Amino acid sequence: MSSIHTTLKTVFGYHEFRAPQQEVIERLTAGEDVFLVMPTGGGKSLCYQVPALHRDGVAIVVSPLISLMKDQVDALLANGVRAACLNSSLSSAEARQVARQMDSGELDLLYVAPERLMMPEFLERLASSKLALFAIDEAHCISQWGHDFRPEYTRLGQLRTLFPGIPLVAMTATADPETRKDIIRQLGIEQAKVYLAGFDRPNITYNVIPKQKPFAQLSSFLSSRHTECGIVYALSRKRVEEVAERLCQAGFRAAAYHAGLPDEERRRVQEAFRRDNLRIVVATVAFGMGIDKPNVRFVVHYDMPKSVESYYQETGRAGRDGLPSEALMLFGMGDVMTARKLIENSDNAERVRIEIQKLNAMVSYAEALTCRRRALLAYFGDLRQDDCGNCDICNDPPQRFDATQPAQKALSCVYRAGERFGVRHLIDILRGAKGQRLLELKHDRLSTYGIGADLSAAEWENIFRQLIHLGYLVQDFTRFGVLGLSTTARSVLKGETQVTLGKPRDAVKVADKSRRRGKALEGTRSALFDELRALRKQIADAASVPPFVVFSDATLLEMANARPRDERELLSITGVGQHKLNKYGAPFLAAIAEFRNGAQGNILKDSSDSI
Repeated sequence: MSSIHTTLKTVFGYHEFRAPQQEVIERLTAGEDVFLVMPTGGGKSLCYQVPALHRDGVAIVVSPLISLMKDQVDALLANGVRAACLNSSLSSAEARQVARQMDSGELDLLYVAPERLMMPEFLERLASSKLALFAIDEAHCISQWGHDFRPEYTRLGQLRTLFPGIPLVAMTATADPETRKDIIRQLGIEQAKVYLAGFDRPNITYNVIPKQKPFAQLSSFLSSRHTECGIVYALSRKRVEEVAERLCQAGFRAAAYHAGLPDEERRRVQEAFRRDNLRIVVATVAFGMGIDKPNVRFVVHYDMPKSVESYYQETGRAGRDGLPSEALMLFGMGDVMTARKLIENSDNAERVRIEIQKLNAMVSYAEALTCRRRALLAYFGDLRQDDCGNCDICNDPPQRFDATQPAQKALSCVYRAGERFGVRHLIDILRGAKGQRLLELKHDRLSTYGIGADLSAAEWENIFRQLIHLGYLVQDFTRFGVLGLSTTARSVLKGETQVTLGKPRDAVKVADKSRRRGKALEGTRSALFDELRALRKQIADAASVPPFVVFSDATLLEMANARPRDERELLSITGVGQHKLNKYGAPFLAAIAEFRNGAQGNILKDSSDSI
């Protein structure tokens, strides 16, 4: 049997594993359960695809969307892997053919939806089949705390009981500590090794600007990104259709996508976007969960999303190939009211409570005056000590002030109140309020009562928000947003650490800087890169697959820079495995050679002209 490193190179075209891929793969291959949190684009799929090729039997992959299954299967087939999906998009004859392949051991991976997996007849088929492993993608869907909760996922907990000897890996890109605990409990994999690969996507630039004239702001952003693909998210179907129509009228290749559209129209939009025939999709959150298109260069939130998890997941659809990409959010308080109304439509009081807490955290992020990335990562418990230098706050910092003393007062108040209260109550204590509940709790007798009366409630909110983002305070959403001290708070309280915070800004206009950045990124592309993209599009259209199934933008960019001369050099390019070399190598080598000869000819011509 070949080693997992050989499989990585010859099948998938990668030269080395990212942390912690190798250890996850080794554990799964050895038959152990794993719970993996890894950012979108970090390589979660390889963590079960490689073991599937090293264990006997078929790997069953639980995936929430038909479109995601198709993308994954297309990519695997392009790499020479025996893969298929079983879902409602198949005809009866196609479904029977997949079932025959499964029964005869002709598949390495089979993608199914959770509803089909848990059907009695399908479970019975699995019981008589040789199984390599179970892989549960988008595992946050199993948790009430997850932002994309899907009731049908909850039945997956039966797998551990029904198939006790089959290793199981649960994967997600977005799970805060409460969600992670809930997923593990629901699936019954308490003994699983947990891997947190971090949440950072350093190639994404995060920008938040006040919403003033939103369509003009959006148009300005898009005007410098003429050839790039992206997604624009809005909260309502009506808003989606309005924005898509106006973009089309303005000359952009755009289309609307939401759950209220006919199935055929949604399929048309998704397929056109996958194949680079459509540049911009304006969508509700109905579009994109698990989207596998790696060359999405930007994600714009026309309206503020309802939670940090949703924001992180949606922005994570940009730059899956690791190339520079952007996330822009237009933020206005009207969005907060709209989102709150949508949340409060539910009859589930506990769910409403959870989502309101998450909405408040999203507002806190949008109003942040600290590094966006640090604030975003802190929400997931991934605390960073340094600013990122790749967000609007870092690129255009607010005015700073020494907030050590107010921070000490805030942290001390959290401690004196027993770490059992939220921001509003703590501010009341600091400002010396005389509310009934505060007096009943005798919090007017605390040593911190009234010591912050010199600052307004808004100023204290700003201070508390930044202390959370910087990791000095931890917010527990399972307990109504209660604040507690982190381990780093002690050094502030003892006067060992100085705290510098930002003053609130009325309006931060980063649209122009973002537009200039877009132009700069377009200018880094070479003519050869554009020619290789055009060739890739021709090959993909002829094969009826999305262009990224042939090669990713990152692979083409490396080709354009390295300009390989033969198969050996082409095989050294990341993303070129043996199967793809055999299938696509000749036309790409020919295009590079033709470009090289043409470029040399131009150089010679230019030289002769100058003599």
